Parts: sequence; C-alpha cells; structure tokens
Amino acid sequence: MLHSQVLGTPGEVFHISDRMTDTTVASLLEGRDAAGAGVLANVRFGTYGAGPTLAGGAVELPIHMTHGRQHEFTETWSAAQAVTTGRYEELVYAHDDERLFCAGYIPASGGYARDAERAYSHIFELTDQLGFPDLFRMWNYLGSINDPNESGMETYRDFCVGRAEAFAFHGKDMPAATGAGSLGDGLSFYLLSGRMGSATHIENPHQVPAYRYPVRYGPKAPSFARATYLAQAGGNGESQRLFISGTASIIGHETQHVGDVEAQCYVALSNIDQLISAANLERHDVRIKRDDLRFDAVKVYVRRSTDIPLVASRCARYFDDRETSIAYLNVDICRSDLLVEIEAIASVRAQQGYTVE
Repeated sequence: MLHSQVLGTPGEVFHISDRMTDTTVASLLEGRDAAGAGVLANVRFGTYGAGPTLAGGAVELPIHMTHGRQHEFTETWSAAQAVTTGRYEELVYAHDDERLFCAGYIPASGGYARDAERAYSHIFELTDQLGFPDLFRMWNYLGSINDPNESGMETYRDFCVGRAEAFAFHGKDMPAATGAGSLGDGLSFYLLSGRMGSATHIENPHQVPAYRYPVRYGPKAPSFARATYLAQAGGNGESQRLFISGTASIIGHETQHVGDVEAQCYVALSNIDQLISAANLERHDVRIKRDDLRFDAVKVYVRRSTDIPLVASRCARYFDDRETSIAYLNVDICRSDLLVEIEAIASVRAQQGYTVE
C-alpha cells in the first residue's frame, strides 16, 4: 500500500557529499513491487520548505533538509487502491481504504505550544472522522530545534508541550515518531494512520518511555513510542511492518557518551537491537524473530557533517547493505547533546504459514 523512495538503490550507502538519486527501493506495506500503485504523498527532502499542497491527486510536502540540490531526495508513499484527497483546517491528506497520510506546516513564531496543540487536535479529529484512528508513524521537523523561543524555552520542549496536551485531551495512544531539526523555518509534520486495531506500540526495556521522562527535559515529556508494529489483514508476511522511532544514545532517560559520536552510534544501534529482540517483541505480543526482519529504509540524522563517514561505516556494519537503503541528513537533533539519531522501517520476511503475493 505504501512505498518509499529514498537515496540510491539497495546495497548503496550515500554520504552527504555523494550524489543522491531518487530510486524506488521498497514497498513498505505491500511488498517490494509497487508497480501501478497510486500515490498518497511525496515528501521532498531538499533545499526549501513550504506548506503541503495537493498536486496530481497526491499530497506534496517539501521540507528544507539538505544543504544542496545534489543531496535532495523524495520519499513517496503509495497505495494500490483508489486514493481520496482533501483538506481539513491546516491539514492536507490522502487516503485509500486502509491507510491515511496527513501533513501540515506551522510557520515560524515565538512559540509553538499553542499551534502544535491545535494542529494535533485537528489531526485526531480528522483521523477519527475518516475512520483511521490508529496512528502508527509521525514525523516532526523543526527549524532551530535547540534554540530558545521568545520565552527562553527550547523550541523542541515548547513544541512538546502542545503535542502532549493534545494527546492527553484526546486520549490517543502514542505511536512511533521522529523529532529532528530542519534547515528551514517553522514546523513541518506528516503522519500515517490506519484502521482500528492495526497498530501495536512497543517500548524498550533499556529506556524510560519518552512520555515518562522527568521534568528536567521540559514541562511536558515527548509523546511517542519507541516503535510501532503494523499488521494488515490476511497474515501475509510482507504486509507486516515495524516502524522504529528516531533512536539515539539514551539509556534510561539520560544521554550517554556526550561528545563521542562513535560511542553514541553504538548505543543507538544497541537500542534498536534491544527493541527488536524476540524477547522484547514477544513482551508486546508481537511474535517475530529478529532474523525475520528485513530493514527496508533507514534515515540517519547527524549533527556534525564531519561525523557522517564514521556514522555511515557503523551503520553499514549493522544494516544489510544488500537490502537496506540509507539516507544521511546533516541536521540538529532533539537534544543538544545528541550527535546522531537513527530511524528505520522493517518488513517481516515470509515465514512458514505465510504466503507472499
């Protein structure tokens, strides 16, 4: 139902200084073959940002995330069924019978809490009205993410206040998410949501759930789960996906190895390993073996451009470069002492008892 266009082809790892191309690398909800699929949305990671629009029957969202046009790439989410598009308040959306894609943009201001609460409340109203109440993945990209707002609060913490209040008011479960910096102004966000009962949210026993962080990280804790498992009806192994949130060098709730990017990368990858271990997944009633998972698409956020080659080499050792396409983005991260953050989308390989179309 959805697929992603990211950097390069399976087996290639690009540094920020390398040539980047748009190549379809995976069908993230319906298997690898997305031929003939309609398009829900194109998220364009490039040299400028703007609010979402509707074009050609799909959502278009440009986000300022690269330092030059040679580094631009597009993430495309597609659907095998007929697509319906529309607008609701500041949101633009597209959906088929199973999944909803929704995007929005909040212009830069002296504070984001109120606007973020309003936007997220509109998200929850829309997903409920259209019958897609189970959010399973969200992305938030904030300009000047670590800078203070007009009241002296860090931009990310200010945003977290509004997001948390919307989640609390609407009583929604928190899905996998990423909160990272952008190179432009304002807040760009997009999300995926499904039918009732399609999502299972997963935590990491080595980390305090983000929504339970102590007040030292801000007046409201971040609102997300460490991962979300998505299963479609039918039991097809290829129809199962695991969406891993932006994962960093945090044990418990504390940043580890401040200033050491190699050590931080190791902890981030170790956290992913713990998160997707068979024991942890079974703890959440998700019965998948680690070896059954295939990483399809990975995005890595690196604060210092000079660290990208080292981070890329460590990620290449962890992810199977024959099957995984990896994008590296030189942007700031939600905590000023974090140097690297890694997110991923994994599919479940065909297993005994499953049939793959």
